[in-house]
Amino acid sequence: MDDRELLAAAVALAEQCPPSMTAFSVGAIIAAPDGTVLATGYSRQHDSLDHAEEAALAQVDADLAGATIYSSLEPCGRRASRPHTCAELILASPIRRVVFAMREPATFVEATGANLLRAAGCAVVELPDLADGVRRTNAHLLG
Repeated sequence: MDDRELLAAAVALAEQCPPSMTAFSVGAIIAAPDGTVLATGYSRQHDSLDHAEEAALAQVDADLAGATIYSSLEPCGRRASRPHTCAELILASPIRRVVFAMREPATFVEATGANLLRAAGCAVVELPDLADGVRRTNAHLLG
């Protein structure tokens, strides 16, 4: 699978999120360099505070060298609910490539994840043509 297919799958995965008025619904997929899916996660998957990237990283049991994380929404760079942001969790892993569909709206916090990841040397790719699905899943928060 290529970037567009894997990101579209992450966007679709967000539809499994339990509804929330205080957090976005996000899907994440971690894939090996050949496109093999290593782990998936979505917001509130196991706990009401889970972020999608955090849930996927917690499930992976494979070598992440060369892996890419696909997230429907920009990984968070600021977070009130837990001590580590998704950007920090990604940087603590060997993952150095991040692909997302939509920048995090400033609904809850200022979006800084993509900038933090880039500043730390990660390749960050935004595919905004897939953002309609993100907006649809989060329409209750985006007005």
